[in-house]
Amino acid sequence: MAEEEVAKLEKHLMLLRQEYVKLQKKLVDTERRCSLLAVEANQDNASDTFISRLLTIVAELYQQEQYSDLKIKVGDKHIRAHKFVLAARSDTWSLANLASTEELDLSESTKHNEKQICLEELDFFLSKDRALCEKGVMSLVNVRNCIRFYQTAEELSASTLLNYCAEIIASHWDDLRKEDFSSMSAQLLYKMFKSKTEYPLHKAIKVEREDVVFLYLIEMDSQLPGKLNELDHNGDLALDLALAQRLEGIATTLVNHKADVDRADTRGWSLLHKAIQRGDKFAANFLIKNGARVNAATLGDQETPLHLVASYSPKKHSPDVMAEMAQIAESLLQAGANPNMQDNKGRTPLHVSIVVRNEPVFSQLLQCKQLDLELKDHEGSTALWLAVQYITVSSDQSVNPFEDAPVVNGTSFDENSFAARLIQRGSNTDAPDTVTGNCLLQRAAGAGNEAASLFLATHGAKVNHQNKRGETPLHTACRHGLANLTAELLQQGANPNIQTAEAVLGQKDASAPPTAENVYLQTPLHMAIAYNHPDVVSVILEQKANALHATNNLQIIPDFSLKDSRDQTVLGLALWTGMHTIAAQLLGSGASINDTMSDGQTLLHMAIQRQDSKSALFLLEHQADINVRTQDGETALQLAIKNQLPLVVDAICTRGADMSVPDEKGNPPLWLALENNLEDIASTLLVPFLPQVDNKGRNFLHVAVQNSDIESVLFLISVQANVNSRVQDASKLTPLHLAVQAGSEIIVRNLLLAGAQVNELTKHRQTALHLAAQQDLPTICSVLLENGVDFAAVDENGNNALHLAVMHGRLNNIRVLLTECNVDAEAFNIRGQSPMHILGQYGKDNAAAICDLFLECMPEYPLDKPDAEGNTVLLLAYMKGNANLCRAIVRAGARLGVNNNQGVNIFNYQVATKQLLFRLLDMLTKEPPWCDGSNCYECTAKFGVTTRKHHCRHCGRLLCHKCSTKEIPIIKFDLNKPVRVCNICFDVLTLGGVS
Repeated sequence: MAEEEVAKLEKHLMLLRQEYVKLQKKLVDTERRCSLLAVEANQDNASDTFISRLLTIVAELYQQEQYSDLKIKVGDKHIRAHKFVLAARSDTWSLANLASTEELDLSESTKHNEKQICLEELDFFLSKDRALCEKGVMSLVNVRNCIRFYQTAEELSASTLLNYCAEIIASHWDDLRKEDFSSMSAQLLYKMFKSKTEYPLHKAIKVEREDVVFLYLIEMDSQLPGKLNELDHNGDLALDLALAQRLEGIATTLVNHKADVDRADTRGWSLLHKAIQRGDKFAANFLIKNGARVNAATLGDQETPLHLVASYSPKKHSPDVMAEMAQIAESLLQAGANPNMQDNKGRTPLHVSIVVRNEPVFSQLLQCKQLDLELKDHEGSTALWLAVQYITVSSDQSVNPFEDAPVVNGTSFDENSFAARLIQRGSNTDAPDTVTGNCLLQRAAGAGNEAASLFLATHGAKVNHQNKRGETPLHTACRHGLANLTAELLQQGANPNIQTAEAVLGQKDASAPPTAENVYLQTPLHMAIAYNHPDVVSVILEQKANALHATNNLQIIPDFSLKDSRDQTVLGLALWTGMHTIAAQLLGSGASINDTMSDGQTLLHMAIQRQDSKSALFLLEHQADINVRTQDGETALQLAIKNQLPLVVDAICTRGADMSVPDEKGNPPLWLALENNLEDIASTLLVPFLPQVDNKGRNFLHVAVQNSDIESVLFLISVQANVNSRVQDASKLTPLHLAVQAGSEIIVRNLLLAGAQVNELTKHRQTALHLAAQQDLPTICSVLLENGVDFAAVDENGNNALHLAVMHGRLNNIRVLLTECNVDAEAFNIRGQSPMHILGQYGKDNAAAICDLFLECMPEYPLDKPDAEGNTVLLLAYMKGNANLCRAIVRAGARLGVNNNQGVNIFNYQVATKQLLFRLLDMLTKEPPWCDGSNCYECTAKFGVTTRKHHCRHCGRLLCHKCSTKEIPIIKFDLNKPVRVCNICFDVLTLGGVS
C-alpha cells in the first residue's frame, strides 16, 4: 500500500512541476500586462520609469499624424498607427515586413493569428477607443473562430467581446470540434469546461485534451476514483469515450487512476460488451488486457462478450470485421472466457455462431478444450441440431440438393460443414431428448428436414434408436412421408418390424398427432399407411423384394402379419384408409388376405362390418375366402345381408357361396333378406332359385301370376325373373298368358313393361289376345292392342280373336276388336266360317246385340255369304232356334230362302213347328231381295225352256210355276194388286203369323 501511495504522489508531483513551469511563464506575461494597464489608467502609483514614460508618450500618439507611418482599416474606419509600435509587439509586424506597407486592411482578414496580434497591438495603443474596437471585432466572430476570440478576449480582459464569444460558445457547445479548442491553454480550457458542462472530464476526452484530463485528475484527486466512473447525460463513461476514440494514453491514465473497466450500465452492458457491439477491436483488446471480466453477462439476455462476438453474421459484416471478431474471441478465450455459458435462451456462444453461420468464431470455439458440445438450449437443441438445420434439399433434382456440398446418391456431404466438423470434434449424433426420448435423427425427420436426417443417418446416428413411445427413426420417416430417408435407413439396417409401445401417461410425444396417441404396436409400415404415404410404402415393399436377394446382411425383411393395438395388419389398415392400390401391392408382396383377428374375423368380415363395400369387393376380387365363419358362426354372406350391402351380396353369390346356410335362428339368407324388406338383396339371392319349378311345372313367377299376387310379381320382375318363361306342362303358357287367364290388367301391363313377348303362342297357337277375347276382358284386349299384339293371328282352327269373342258371346271384347283395330271380321276359319257364321252357330242370348254391333260397325256386312257348307247366318241361327238373332238378321235384309249345299233352307228345315218361320215372314216390312238359282227352292225342279223361273214377291224365293200358283195383294209392301206368292207366304198373308 505504501509503494502505491508513493507512486501516486510521484505522478502528482510530476504534474505539479509541469503546471509550475507554465504558471511562471504566465506570471511574467501577466506582470508585463499589468504595467501596461497601469500606464493606460494613469494610476497615481504608476512607476516613474523609462518604460512608463515611453508608454505614456506612445499612448498620446493615438490618432495623431505625428510619427504616423501606417493606416489600419477596421470596418469603415481608418486608424492612424505607427510601424515601430507594431514591430515592438511582435515579429510578425517587424519593420522589414511592413517596410513597403502604407495601409493594413483588417476588415476581411482570414488569418486569425494576424487578427489577434493586430488586436493586441490595437489594445496597447488604442485603449482610449477599446469599446469601439471590441464592437468592430465582434462582427468577425463566428462558430469556428469564437474559441480563439474568446481566448484573446480573456487575455486582454475585453469583457464585452468575452461575453459575446461566451454566448456563441454556449449556444453552439455541441457543435464545437476538438480542432476549435486546440490552441486554447489547458487552464483556460479547463476553466471553460467547468463553466459550461457538469462533466468536464468527458468533454476533455471528447476534444482529446490529455492536459485538461491531468488538470481534472489533480483537482479531483480527493474524489477519485468515483468521479472517473460517472456517467454523463448520454450515459457514457469517461473510459468508454476514451476507448471509442482510441485515446490509449488517456485510457491508460484513467485505468491507472482506478477507472472501473467493468462498470456496467443499467442493462448490465459492460465496457467490453459495448466495445464488441460496435466492433471496436482496439477497445476490446485494451479492456481484456486491463483485466475486464470476460464472463460478465448482461441483465436481460444474459449475453457474455463471447456471445456478442459469436453473433456477428457474415451476411451483415465484411470479412475483415469477421476476422477481427475471431481475434477478439481468441483473446477472450485466452483470458479465461467460459465457452459454455448460456444466455437467456439457453444458447452458448457455439449455438449462436452456428445460427448466424459465423465460421471464424465457430472455428475458434472448436479449438477450446473446455467446450461442451452437448449443452442444450431451452428448446432442447444441441449445437449439432442447429448445424444440421442448414442442410437442405432443393426441389429441383437437377441441381445440388444439399447446401453444404455436392451429393452422390443423396448420401455424401461436405466434411467441412458445421455439422460435419462438430461430429469430428465428438458431438453426439443421437442426443436424445429427455422428455420424449427423440434423437436428433427423429427430430430432423419429424420437422420434415430430410436432408438433415440423411446427413445424420450417414454419420453414425443409431438407426434403431427408440424414443419413449417405442418409435424408431424409421417410424418417424414413414409418418412424415420421407421416402429417401426411409430407403437410406433400411439400407443402414433399420428394423422395419419394430413395433411402438403404449404411451406412458404424462410422456406423450407432443409431435405425435392426436389420432395416433391411442394406437401402439405399429410398425413403420403401419405408420406409412396410416398417414397416407404410398411412396414410402412402395420403398418398403421394394426393400423387401431386394432383401430376399441382397448380400447385405443388414437388411431385415418386413413382416406383414404384425398387428397393431387395434388388431390391424398393414393390409387391413391399407383397406380402411382407402389405399387399395397399396393393398394390391401388399398382396403381391406376400401379405395374407385370410388372416383372422383375435375375434375370429377375417378382413372380409371386417370390411362388411364396417359397411365398406369397396374394400369388401376388393377382397372378393382377390380371392378372399367366403366360407370362413366368425366366432358367432356367421358367414360373410349373412354379414353382408345384415349390413345391407347388395353389391357385396351379389359378389359373394357370384363366387358360389352356399345360400342354404341358416343363421342362429335357422333362417336361410333369403328369408333374412325378405324379413328385413331388403328387396335388392333378396332379388340377388332369389336369382338362383328363379328357374326352379313345382310339381306342376310352375316357377315363382307363374304361381304369383296365377294367384294374382301383384306384389310378388313386381318383386320377381325386379329381381330379373324371366317374364317369358313357360309352364313346364302340356299347356306351355307364358306368364302373360297366365295373367290374361287370371284377368289381371295390372299384371299384364307390368309384364309387358318388363319385356314380356305379346305375341307368344300357346300350344294351340293362340296369342294372349285370343285368350282375352274368350273372356270378358275388354280392358286387357285394349292393353294388348296398345302393345302391338297381332290381332290377325289365328289359332290352330284358323280362328282369330274375333271368332273366339263371338263364339263366347263377349260383346265388350267384340266392340274393342271392331273399333280399336282392323281385325278382319269376314275372315274364315278352317271350317270356312266367318265370325258371323260362328255367331249363328254358337250365338248366346246376346247374339242379336252382337249382330247389331257388327252391322253398326260394318253396315255393308255380307249377311248372305255362305260358309263352307253353304249355310248362311240366318240358316244357322234358324237351325239353332235363335229367334232373336234370326229376327235381327231378317231386319237387316238377309235373303230368306237360300239353300245350303244339302238343299236345306229355313222353309224346308224340319222343326217341330213352323211358328218361327211364320213370325219371320210376318215381320217383313219390305220386299226382300230375290234369290237366284237353277232349281226351284220348293220342289227342286230344274228350270228350263218349259219350266220358267218365278219369285215369291213376299219371301223372294226362286220358284217354279207349280209352287207359286197363288196370288194375293201385299198391302204392307204397297203391292195393292195380287202378286205371285208361295204357298207358305199365302198362308202367312191370309192367316197372320200363326201356323
